[in-house]
Amino acid sequence: MLHQSTKAPGEAVAAPPPTGTVRLTINGQQRELQIAPWTTLLDALREYLDLTGTKKGCDHGQCGACTVLVNGKRINSCLTLAVMQEDAEITTIEGLGTQENLHPLQQAFIDHDAFQCGYCTPGQICSAQGLINEGKAHTEAEIRELMSGNICRCGAYTNILAAVKEVVDAKTA
Repeated sequence: MLHQSTKAPGEAVAAPPPTGTVRLTINGQQRELQIAPWTTLLDALREYLDLTGTKKGCDHGQCGACTVLVNGKRINSCLTLAVMQEDAEITTIEGLGTQENLHPLQQAFIDHDAFQCGYCTPGQICSAQGLINEGKAHTEAEIRELMSGNICRCGAYTNILAAVKEVVDAKTA
């Protein structure tokens, strides 16, 4: 049986979206992608590079699940286009540590049981690394304030705070 088109004669056929080459440095590796110019960094990471540690939560920059580091600063990857990050150093949760050599924040999250379902954990850890890089968080109140953009629907905030505080204290000791 032949495929029958649902298009009426003379009706326009949608063209595929235009793509361009985007060169990104992610976790220390140069990557080249052919993507549409409106592709978010989050979608480039998850859909084109299979770096699924960065989570898609609200897709509106309100939950922090998609937090990654760009030049050491934390950003919501759902709110930036991949093409805007061509000259930047991007670090995802996959770039912070390995199974054999966990990053101190990853180890602290384990030690303090700072997760339940784990969905927000990559964004929480990247955000915590960003606030450490900023050097502004020293007290529990400052950590709470600077981590307020990362939502944990399970309510593991007390343990998250303890994990982050441990690493912050170790950095300043």
